[in-house]
Amino acid sequence: MSMHLYGYMPSGKVFDNDRNIKKSHVIRRVLSEEKKYLPLLILSFLLAVSTVTFTLLLPIRIGNAIDMICERDFSSVFYRCLIHCAILALLAGISQYLMNLINNHVVYNSVLHIREAAFLRLQKFPLSYIDSHAGGDLLSRLTSDAEQFADGLLMGFTQLFTGVITIAGTLIFMFSMNVAITLIVVVVTPLSIFVARFISKHTYDMFRVQSAQRGEQTALADEMLSNAKVVKAYGQEEKVLRDFDRINDELQKSSLKALFFSSLTNPSTRFVNNIVYALVACIGAVAVYTESSVLFGSLSVGILTAFLSYANQYMKPFNDITSVITELQNAIACAARVFEVIDDETFENETDAPLEMPVVSGDVELDHIDFSYIKGQDLIRDLNVCVKNGMKVAIVGPTGCGKTTLINLLMRFYDPDAGKILIDQTDIASYTLNDSRRLFGMVLQDTWLFDGTVRENILFGKPDATEEEMIEAAKLSHAHSFIRRLKDGYDTQIGEDGEMLSQGQRQLLCITRLMLNKPPMLILDEATSSIDTRTEIRIQQAFRTLMENKTAFIVAHRLSTIRDADLILVMKGGTIIEQGTHESLMKQNGFYAELYRLA
Repeated sequence: MSMHLYGYMPSGKVFDNDRNIKKSHVIRRVLSEEKKYLPLLILSFLLAVSTVTFTLLLPIRIGNAIDMICERDFSSVFYRCLIHCAILALLAGISQYLMNLINNHVVYNSVLHIREAAFLRLQKFPLSYIDSHAGGDLLSRLTSDAEQFADGLLMGFTQLFTGVITIAGTLIFMFSMNVAITLIVVVVTPLSIFVARFISKHTYDMFRVQSAQRGEQTALADEMLSNAKVVKAYGQEEKVLRDFDRINDELQKSSLKALFFSSLTNPSTRFVNNIVYALVACIGAVAVYTESSVLFGSLSVGILTAFLSYANQYMKPFNDITSVITELQNAIACAARVFEVIDDETFENETDAPLEMPVVSGDVELDHIDFSYIKGQDLIRDLNVCVKNGMKVAIVGPTGCGKTTLINLLMRFYDPDAGKILIDQTDIASYTLNDSRRLFGMVLQDTWLFDGTVRENILFGKPDATEEEMIEAAKLSHAHSFIRRLKDGYDTQIGEDGEMLSQGQRQLLCITRLMLNKPPMLILDEATSSIDTRTEIRIQQAFRTLMENKTAFIVAHRLSTIRDADLILVMKGGTIIEQGTHESLMKQNGFYAELYRLA
C-alpha cells in the first residue's frame, strides 16, 4: 500500500509563499507559455475586432429599418437595409467561428505542451519522489487539472477579447447617439466591476483547495482499484467506502463553497446591469415621448431601440468577463498544481561530466556505504562488499533488513548518503544514470507489463531486436510454448499489467525480456516465485546459461534455491553480519544456519 493510506499527502514545494505571489507566479508562467502563439493571438484579436464591429453595426441598421416601418417607408432603401442586416450577421458569425478555431488551437496546443512537460518531468524524478507522492494525485494533475486549466483558458481567450472590444465599441456608438444617457451608463458601471472584483478575490484559494481534494480523491480511487483483490480479500470494502465518503464529503463542501461564492458574481453584476438597462429605457422613453429634451435631447423609436441594444451589449461583457474571471481563478489554481510538478527541483543525481561507459568485466565493490530513506533513521551503515566477475551473490535476511535497498542502490534508484559503489574500480556515479542502469538486468517478484501486445512487452528493453532473437529468448525462458497457444501468438493483446495472463505467465514474459536484453550483470529478486516447480527447474537452467561469466545478485527468501551461490551475504538491521558459501555459513552455526533450519 502506498503512503497515502497512512495519512501522507504531498505538499507543494514551489508555491509556498502568500497567495498573491503564488497567483502572480502562475499568471507569468501561463503568459510565457502563450508567447510562442503571439501571431495567432494577434489574428484572434483582429477577428474579435471584426466580430464586434459587424455585431455593433447591426443595431443601427435595425434601428433605421424600425424608423422606416414607423414612417411606413417600404422603398428599396428599406429592403437594402434588411440585406445589410443579413450580411452583417453572416460576417459576424464567420469571424467568430474563425476566432474560436484559432483559440481552440492555441489553448489545446498549450495544454498539450504543458502536459508533455509535466509527464517528462515525472520521468526525470528520482524514485524517492514517486515513492513519497500519491500516484493518483499526480495523475489528477496531469488529467483533470490540466483539463480544467484548458477550459478556463479557452473561455478567457474567447470572451475576454470580444468583451473588452465590445465595451469600447459600444461606448463609441452610444456617445455618438446620446452623450448624456451614455454618461449615466458609464457612471453606474464601476459598481458592477467593484462587485465582481470583491467576489473573485476570494475564489482562487477556494478553487485551490477544491483541486487538491479532487487529487486526493483520485489518488484513493486509483489505489483501491489497483489493490481491489487485497481490499476484497480482507473484507475492507466498508472501510474504503468510509474513507472515500469522507474525502467525497470534503470535496463536496469545498466545491459548493467555491461554486456558490463564484456564482454570486454573475447575478450580482446582472442586477446592477439590469438597473442600468431599466434606467436607460425610462430616460429614452421620456426623450421619445417629449420629442425634445434640454437634458437628454431627442430620440426616435429606431434610435432608442439601437441605443438599448448597445446598452445591453455594453453591459453583457461585464457579466461575461466576471464569469471568465471566475473560471480563470479555477484555471489558475489547476495550473498551479501542474506547474508544481514541472517546477519541482527534485532531480536525479546526474554527474556533470560523465565518463564513457567501457566494456565492463563485472567486478563490484560497495565501499563504506551508508544510506537512509528518512534523514536521521539509518537503514544501512558502513556496508562493505567485494564481488568478483562471474560470482553468483545471494542476499538473504529477514524482512526489512535492507535486501531490496541494496538492489535499489546498485540500480541507482537511490544514491548512498556516504561511500561509493565501484564497478571495475570506477565509481558508478561517474557514469550517466542510463549507462549505469544498463549494466544490470533485473527481474523482480512483482511483474510489470503494460497494455499492449506480447511482442511489445518483450521488446520493451531492446526495441531493435530481430524476430529470431525474440523467439530465441522466449524459448530460453520457456515462454514460447504458451505464447504460441495464445489467440494471436506474439501479437496478442494482454491488457493492462498483463491482466489476460496468469501470474506465472507474466513472470515468464519479464524473464524473456531479460533474456533478450543480455545485460552484463543480473539482479534477480525472487524471479521464479510465481512459476510451477517443473518450469522453475528449467528456467534455473536457462539462468545458469545466461549467468555464465556474469556477476549476478540474487535476493532469495527460499534458501534452498541459493545453496550453490559463490557468496551468500546475510543481512540484518542494514548491515552484513555474515558472508560466505552455504557450507561455510552452516559450519559457523550462526544466524544463516538458524534461518536455513527454520526454512
